[in-house]
Amino acid sequence: MEQESTAYWKNLETVTRSTIDQREISSLRIPGLTVLAHADPGRIGERAALTALASGEEVLLSRLEPVFAIPGEPRRRALADPHLSRRPLRLIPVPAGGIRLLVKGSKTRAEADGNPIDGWQEFSADEIAKGVVLLLADKVALLLHTLSPALPQVPRFGLVGESDAIVTVRQQIARVADLDVPAMLRGETGTGKELVARAIHHASARGSRPFVAVNMGAIPPTLAAAELFGATKGAFTGADRKRSGYFRSARGGTLFLDEIGETPSEVQAMLLRTLETGIVQPVGSDESSKVDVRILAATDARLESEIEAGRFRAPLLHRLSGYEIRLPPLRERRDDFGRLLVHFLRLELEPLGEVQCLDATEPGKRPWLPAPLVARLAMHLWPGNVRQLRNVARQLVIDNREASQLRITEQIETMLEETAPIPLAHVVHAPPESEPKPQEALRPSAKESAAESAKPIYRSPGDVSEDELLAVLRANAFRLQPTAAALAISRTSLYALIDRSPNIRKARDLGSEEIERARRRNDGDLDAMAAELEVSRKGLSRRMTQLGLG
Repeated sequence: MEQESTAYWKNLETVTRSTIDQREISSLRIPGLTVLAHADPGRIGERAALTALASGEEVLLSRLEPVFAIPGEPRRRALADPHLSRRPLRLIPVPAGGIRLLVKGSKTRAEADGNPIDGWQEFSADEIAKGVVLLLADKVALLLHTLSPALPQVPRFGLVGESDAIVTVRQQIARVADLDVPAMLRGETGTGKELVARAIHHASARGSRPFVAVNMGAIPPTLAAAELFGATKGAFTGADRKRSGYFRSARGGTLFLDEIGETPSEVQAMLLRTLETGIVQPVGSDESSKVDVRILAATDARLESEIEAGRFRAPLLHRLSGYEIRLPPLRERRDDFGRLLVHFLRLELEPLGEVQCLDATEPGKRPWLPAPLVARLAMHLWPGNVRQLRNVARQLVIDNREASQLRITEQIETMLEETAPIPLAHVVHAPPESEPKPQEALRPSAKESAAESAKPIYRSPGDVSEDELLAVLRANAFRLQPTAAALAISRTSLYALIDRSPNIRKARDLGSEEIERARRRNDGDLDAMAAELEVSRKGLSRRMTQLGLG
């Protein structure tokens, strides 16, 4: 087993080579831990590269080790949380890039993605690549993931985060900023495409010139020419003044064409002609002029599919894509989650004059930002990405003003229910006959093995059929915790099953008329109403409050 695990990580030996090429280092991936939550918010974002796993050695995890550091900074320190036992948990390499977390022998309670770890738990290489949220003693939250051991230092360009994914974006900005080639920014909604566009502009020689952002999907086809290229007074009905147009307004600077995939077909033809010639002619004018404008475009659409469907012009895509930057979704940069959350909380607290509650770290005082809350938030998919996270941070601050500790309110519960947690099907196994070498000393006795094998085994969510899911939900009045226990799966896995089921609806889908009919049929009995509507009592009560039916 030691030989197989060492073979998997064999490329990591190059990390120690002084002559290694920087690009080769950047392509390597090794296991690491990043702090998502800590009693000292200043520790959030620190990380530890677990290079010892490369040689088949175990890594100890306690209040004393390993040491963590902000990427690029020399200061290194242990977690040093007094609630963590000095007796360490053990991270042990296993074949095919997996890692076993052994908690036996330590007094530190541990959870992985919401599941208590009893004895030990093993994570596959795929699960580690996605990121595993570890909660230790309800006081420290860590992300077990993969990272590059070294990346070139580049300017931050106003982008928050230290993940490999966001560092790669910074590198791409640095490469293209001083060139005048058009650039296409591609990524899901809420990933920060306009922020990157502004970073490219300000890092270029055009940084002191105008930056003009245009939502292409919002331009009516009938006014497109005037909006983009300008118009003379009286050129068309309603043209009561002279218009410069976006191209001439951005002269010498940058024109950012956001939502380029939503551009009407008529506008695409006009835009392509101007991009090919560099000439604009205002509507109603006989004079044309050359414009010096750098074009940046952005989309969350798959333009290749739009081209195949005849909704987007291939030549326009080719004109706009002189260089492409892909912005990662939040689920691909999960080690930035804690950094982003603290950043957004600080932005919301500062105008209220309450930022001191986030920074307070007096000994013995409960942290304002509790680790279990951060761990729970970190397990969600966040389809709205960074923008959605900022909205939740704002809601947290407003709902918890002057509170001694952040908590999730009903409004935030509703916001989070819109997103199914990440379905990482970790399985707690019965102990093996022996621990992997070189951990022979950790092998359990026959008595210990018998005790361990009697402990609960968590099922894979994929083993739960649709009929079984619905039957157990009904038997437990659609309450999630007892349903998850009855199915022998984690609550986070249950969320994912419900979200994918076509036969189960959520309380937020109920309308006021349907609720009122159920109330009349059941004489206002909330339990009976919930049973009829097949939702939880708590969810129904919350929905009635939202609709003003309480």
